[in-house]
Amino acid sequence: MTATPDVDAFTRPYWDAAAEGRLLLRHCTACDRPHHYPREFCPHCWSEQVEWRRAEGRAVLYTWSVVHRNDLPPFGDRVPYVAAVVDLAEGPRMMTEIVDCPEAELRIGMDLELAFRPEGEKGEFQVPVFRPRRSR
Repeated sequence: MTATPDVDAFTRPYWDAAAEGRLLLRHCTACDRPHHYPREFCPHCWSEQVEWRRAEGRAVLYTWSVVHRNDLPPFGDRVPYVAAVVDLAEGPRMMTEIVDCPEAELRIGMDLELAFRPEGEKGEFQVPVFRPRRSR
């Protein structure tokens, strides 16, 4: 058994964009503020004038925890993993996972970039995760 997201008419744009390697955020056109997790209203001003916008894919590490035990599928097969909260370049905080980084190298404020991990029995979902930002 694998845990996969429940996709409905509201969340389909998010998951379709993820399948194409893009992270979408909700953006309020009334107060001009982005938010995450996706909601049909703005949590700042309560406006329903929200739309999807592409995120840059950059973030900094706010906090993390290394999970050594999780009995829920599919997480048990992944332990240990780094559960994290990141500050997206656009402002919102996002819960995610840090990949491709040894625990000893994690630092609050470290620069991160967007990556995706296939999920589902056939890898049909691309889940946004973050890794240390590569020099360009």
